Amino acid sequence: MILMFSSFTGFGHELRGKIYDSSQNPVAGVGVYNETTEAFTYSGINGYFEFDSISVNDVLYFYSLGFRTTSRKIAAEDLDSSVAIVLEEAPVSLEQIVLISKLDAFSRMVRIDTEQNPVRSSQEVLRRVPGLLIGQHAGGGKAEQLFLRGFDLDHGTDISISVDDMPVNMVSHAHGQGYADLHFLIPETLDNLDFEKGPYKAEYGNFATAGNVAIKTKKKIDQNKITLEAGDFNTLRMVGLMKILETANTQAYVASEGVLTDGYFTSPQNFNRLNLMGNFHFSKEGELLRLAASHFQSRWDASGQIPQRAVDRGIIGRFGSIDDTEGGMTSRTNLWMNHYKSIDDHQSVKTSAYVTAYDFELYSNFTFFLEDPVNGDQIRQKEDRLILGA
Repeated sequence: MILMFSSFTGFGHELRGKIYDSSQNPVAGVGVYNETTEAFTYSGINGYFEFDSISVNDVLYFYSLGFRTTSRKIAAEDLDSSVAIVLEEAPVSLEQIVLISKLDAFSRMVRIDTEQNPVRSSQEVLRRVPGLLIGQHAGGGKAEQLFLRGFDLDHGTDISISVDDMPVNMVSHAHGQGYADLHFLIPETLDNLDFEKGPYKAEYGNFATAGNVAIKTKKKIDQNKITLEAGDFNTLRMVGLMKILETANTQAYVASEGVLTDGYFTSPQNFNRLNLMGNFHFSKEGELLRLAASHFQSRWDASGQIPQRAVDRGIIGRFGSIDDTEGGMTSRTNLWMNHYKSIDDHQSVKTSAYVTAYDFELYSNFTFFLEDPVNGDQIRQKEDRLILGA
């Protein structure tokens, strides 16, 4: 009878628990690894996790970027009960990466890379995705040309991009289907970047033909700061981050970015960009709320594309132009909301909604004076739209 009882208490039991930080806020996305059985899971947005089959003396490891790895040896009193795990904050280090099949290891490596080498532009944000190449060919104001695994994604036609679950891609855009201009993102507000590459997945929408990129912004900032950068070609960049509110359950901050440059072309770009952003985050047991707003505007001139033969003959230099009146202007104002409500340990409701006011005007000249030798072949692409989504 004693042997039978011991066997019963050792196998086939369930373990439930919640993971918190030192401020008793639930921590989502924590990896929970059973070293004994090699089973693994993640904590949900409310910090909840569970294992269906666990035994006495199994050893669990809890790991997440920004926290010290914690282990727990399962005791008899833990079986069929709920445990609370508190993680201690720690600097990010490569030692925290645990490579296990099916884990999002590459996304975690991207986050470490971002922590150690902060990005300075939205272009660099996308460059953190392995295999994703970008190129700018219109003065710095347009969305970048994207390439992934041999696919020419144009300006976003075949890749889905989102910020805090708000789509960046524009349907039926004047310049191209799926146009995704990420310049409204202030790099210093980037928290994490998740991505998937491969075939079409319905869960990410119509544009995820070659892959998807999901960007998350910070819920809070560590400290107030103002950064001023200057360089050649009349280049100037200023960034400001300021805390507005910070309590145990509520955080709010504002951020701004201004960029000016003439570029290295013969005809100055006269490029300027302004970004403003505000972010409010509230959390309590089983509920999270994020409210955010941003405004972006930019104006620029561009030298456009040039024929190689004009450079070879010395008509223009490598950084010259045939039509230097190309360029454009654009702006985007966003208001978005993310809400999460835990009903119980197994059920939850997640809601996202957004409003975007957007305008765009672009002047391009691809054939110079081929069709109209007098006035030239310059074209204008323009649109103004209001987008609502949930």
